Amino acid sequence: MSFLAAFVYRQFIHEPPIPTASFKGRTAIVTGASSGLGLEACRWMVRLGASQVILACRNVDKAKTAAKDVEATTLCSSDTLQVWPLDMSSYSSVQAFSDRVKAELPRVDVLIANAGLGTQKFRMTEDNEETITTNVVSMSLLAFLLHSKLRETAAKYNTQTHFTVTASELYEVAKFKERNAPAGQLFATLNDKSTANMFDRYNVSKLLAIFIVKQIAVLSPINSSGVIVNCVAPGLCQSELHREYDNRAVRLIIKMLARPTEVGARTLVHGASVGPESHGQYVPDCNITPTAGLTNGDAGAELQDRVWVELRQKLEAIRPGVTSLS
Repeated sequence: MSFLAAFVYRQFIHEPPIPTASFKGRTAIVTGASSGLGLEACRWMVRLGASQVILACRNVDKAKTAAKDVEATTLCSSDTLQVWPLDMSSYSSVQAFSDRVKAELPRVDVLIANAGLGTQKFRMTEDNEETITTNVVSMSLLAFLLHSKLRETAAKYNTQTHFTVTASELYEVAKFKERNAPAGQLFATLNDKSTANMFDRYNVSKLLAIFIVKQIAVLSPINSSGVIVNCVAPGLCQSELHREYDNRAVRLIIKMLARPTEVGARTLVHGASVGPESHGQYVPDCNITPTAGLTNGDAGAELQDRVWVELRQKLEAIRPGVTSLS
């Protein structure tokens, strides 16, 4: 099925099923949960019995308002939802958040890495263009920092835990011209403002996220870690991801084509509850699907390896030893 045909099928014919998995007794963390998909995923997990849900957000006041909305619509107890600050554009914020999780939470069953940035403006945060810092490096840093907590929970409670990334079907159309850079220069080339194709940057960030999910799954087999690592694609949804593109034309397109946020959020909840068959897999619309585009074949495997070699160096420079999952 072509990308366009698949898009039409997803948006207008197929609808992700309503979640039914039990989250009873479970603790979940959702990044980017003050609105949109993250907020609706929190609402679903509370309805499905989650004991505690952490809304990890940059805008704490907005997240507190969102938490009150979930509490009002689900009638959950006031201590079910907590708001913790997390700025994915800051490595120190990611580390402080992770250290707090490990110190204060008895268990973590679900970590949904949903926070993401879509922009056509080139800005540097930390040592990368901001989209790459937020959607790729910080997401990976959070995954590696909290993998031990997910693994500990799985062992202690004889269960399987989940690390789920909100990806996008747009990875398929990523051109990623930067892949032609010399060895060891992928990220440096992405950071070159003079050659940056910001129309492709979000797509590239989601391609890299898929490579990272595949890599973590290889490094941490499910039979030894108990941690299911996967990524989902919710389709084009009504959310604040498009806030930097706000104009009349974009609003009309979103109104005509985008799914309701609640419908897209079902895919996040599915990813956070599906079985070990999803480990290392791409799960759009609640269906495990082989990846395509630049992930294919020997060339895709080689590109994944190149991305991992450079990313690992970045992560180790931020927190030495962080990428060791043994």
